[in-house]
Amino acid sequence: MKNTYASMMARASFSAKAKGAFMPYTNVDDRQYTIITRETLHTNSAEIPRREEEKRRISILLVDDHALMREGLRQLFGLEEDLEVVGEAADGLDALQKVRQLRPQIVLMDVHLPVIDGLTLTRQITHEFPATSVIILTFYQKDQQMVQAMKNGARGYLFKNSSVREVVEAIRRVHQGDVYIKPEMTKAIVHEFQRLSDSQCTQLLSEKEIEIIRYLATGMSNREIAERLAYSEKTVKNYLSTIFQKLHLRDRTQLAIFALRQGLLPEEEI
Repeated sequence: MKNTYASMMARASFSAKAKGAFMPYTNVDDRQYTIITRETLHTNSAEIPRREEEKRRISILLVDDHALMREGLRQLFGLEEDLEVVGEAADGLDALQKVRQLRPQIVLMDVHLPVIDGLTLTRQITHEFPATSVIILTFYQKDQQMVQAMKNGARGYLFKNSSVREVVEAIRRVHQGDVYIKPEMTKAIVHEFQRLSDSQCTQLLSEKEIEIIRYLATGMSNREIAERLAYSEKTVKNYLSTIFQKLHLRDRTQLAIFALRQGLLPEEEI
């Protein structure tokens, strides 16, 4: 009788596998089994890589008052496997609301926007959402405007005559924690620093950047700074990368010396 029962279960198991169904049953040893078919395995194996791919995509919010520019960028980015446009905005106020709603990793936007201008919006976004990086994409090649954008927290600055390849590269590098500025624009920043006295250098830094410099100068690690500010270590690393770029410093030691010279150390640490 047991042999007959086992044979029936074996045939049922084979039949269920062939038809592609789940089939719970009790075997001769009174334990529960579930048949997992090839179709089920195929479906799950296809779903997992797709989910992982979605996690790896860089989410982008496009902000420009010209619909044609936004539509063109959306279509071009759609050709890149690691980029995903999650939203669009035509003015500064709508952009801020979209950032709060969508939490994109990158905001690619023009400087001249209705309602709230791009420079003000950059400062607001980077202050409210440190994990979101802003890249400016504009027609206007004004040195002072670029310096102000970087001071407000922008991590990239490009002109609209840039190639698609360059814009895509900027997005990827900024997402990795770098600051993206074309060489000719870097010269403008150097000239701006040369124009400023040592006491004015801190004017290029945001309040949050100065706070991080103070913590670093007291000997705190990235992790300790992150815990103090309730940020991730990656966010602190991004801030430091921007600070090094703005001040043209190479390492933490030089930054600590800068903090000492500028009187940025807390009084209890002096």
